[in-house]
Amino acid sequence: MRDDKENLIVRLTFEFSLKIISFSEELRAIHKYEMASQIFRSGTSIGANIMEAQNAESKADFIHKFKISAKEADELNYWLKLCEASEFYPNPSKELHSELRSISLIMSKIISSSKKG
Repeated sequence: MRDDKENLIVRLTFEFSLKIISFSEELRAIHKYEMASQIFRSGTSIGANIMEAQNAESKADFIHKFKISAKEADELNYWLKLCEASEFYPNPSKELHSELRSISLIMSKIISSSKKG
């Protein structure tokens, strides 16, 4: 299923992963290692699974990889909300939340259209 044309969701999730790495490093700098690791893993996993979906063996495999990415996005949203709610953690940027919402909507659309087609 791989196509060498630019792929919007692959590009968006790669760029988003770079921002997640930066936020994780910000957390590590203030010795919040556990939260940094959780955010790093779930945040970068979104794009990793989408990249993996580009080489899916079947449509079902493609959809499965995107569903894993969607679950990782939900998990990341949870960790980011914990940072916001806790007085002991820095707030993630509004841009991170906005991009996560956009990526989640795109993934949802891809999943639903893949199931139909």
